[in-house]
Order: sequence, then C-alpha cells, then structure tokens
Amino acid sequence: MITYALLVTSLLFGGMTLYSFAFAAFLFSSLPADTASALIRKAFPHFYIFVLVTSAIAAVTSFSSDPISAVILVSISVTTILARQVLMPMINAATDAKQKQRFNALHGASVMLTLVHIGAAAYVVVRLANG
Repeated sequence: MITYALLVTSLLFGGMTLYSFAFAAFLFSSLPADTASALIRKAFPHFYIFVLVTSAIAAVTSFSSDPISAVILVSISVTTILARQVLMPMINAATDAKQKQRFNALHGASVMLTLVHIGAAAYVVVRLANG
C-alpha cells in the first residue's frame, strides 16, 4: 500500500506544482490579462477538487504504513475545502467589487496556503520514499 501512497502523493505534489508554477504563468504570458484571469477563475474550482481528492486518496493509502503522513495529507484535504468554499469566493467577490487591496491580501493568503500544501506534499513524498 505504501507504493500506492507514494505514487498518489507524487501526483498531488506534481499536479500542484505544475498548476501553480507553469499553468498560471503560461496563461498570463500567452493571453490578454482579462482572458487569462477569466480562465484561471474557471480552472481553480477544478484544481481544488484535484487537490482534495488526491490528498484524500493519498491519506487513505498511507494510513496503515505512515499515520503521520496520513494526518498531513488529511490536513491538506481539509484546508483545501476551506480554500475552495470560503477563500476562493472571497477572492472572487473582492475582484468583482474591484477591491484591489482586499484581493491582494486574500490572493496572498491563497498563494501561501498552496505553497504550504506543496511543501507538505513534498515532505510526505520524502517520508514515504524513505520508508
């Protein structure tokens, strides 16, 4: 089961990293800002579902061999629910209301949370790989 946990957690880490550092940057460098922003706004709910489901599966598959990793992965899952259901709507509302300062603060919190998730997933990959 640890092999499955390692593979799923690696998928989680890679998916979050690709989305955060490549996909978003690609969109904003390839499309007009308004178009890129609209597309990112539509993509984020799917990104959060990916993180939620993948981290939950990784938690289940790692529990028997590494309960600490499972707790970390469950934490990623739970905070992703909060990001998707609370933080993302607040960011969208600030954007719609043209509240730039509020948007910047909320977006910064979202970025920090994603970076924590990426770091936590990397830590779990290393834990699982080292048995």
